[in-house]
Amino acid sequence: MFLGWQAIPSLSRHDAMDHCPPMTPLLTDTLCTKCGLCCDGTLFADVELVGQAEVARLEIMGIEVENEDRRIGLLSQPCAALRGTRCGIYAHRPKCCRVFECHLLQNTRRGAVTVERALEQIEDAREQIRQVRAILGRLGNRDEGLPIKERCAETLAVEGGTTSETIKDRADLEAAMATVENTIWNTFLGSGQGRK
Repeated sequence: MFLGWQAIPSLSRHDAMDHCPPMTPLLTDTLCTKCGLCCDGTLFADVELVGQAEVARLEIMGIEVENEDRRIGLLSQPCAALRGTRCGIYAHRPKCCRVFECHLLQNTRRGAVTVERALEQIEDAREQIRQVRAILGRLGNRDEGLPIKERCAETLAVEGGTTSETIKDRADLEAAMATVENTIWNTFLGSGQGRK
């Protein structure tokens, strides 16, 4: 039964702030928007879509989908909808993107890793990737449209130059990518995920 507006006490803005707990951002807002490694071709080469409706929805939004067998679609990575470290189609992202939680997010959610440490690990991984990309650029591979692992494999498969600088860059690329792979498996995919 409505008792009228007089029955609801009026609070000043200051009193209202004292009665409301502070808002805390969602963990995904804090971590995922600083990361983006699940979308930029670092963690995955592609993601599997669920059904033709999902494929059609993405294609309508201008996202290219590999859909040769008509049963499933694959969204190649890096994702065309990625804007920096944020999803440009977040409200319409595929189911696989909605449900995926990396090992780091899971560990932070359950308190095994602090938010501050998780942010440090994300920044460390992103710096390792920047180093790999810089070496790839020095070796002539500037194809940002491929997953980083594929870019490295392509670059190393090509007969390299014989200059000491090129030989060093190729060795540095192998070492840097090994470091990235180690970080990916230990920090983001965890030991529960099998290598493919």
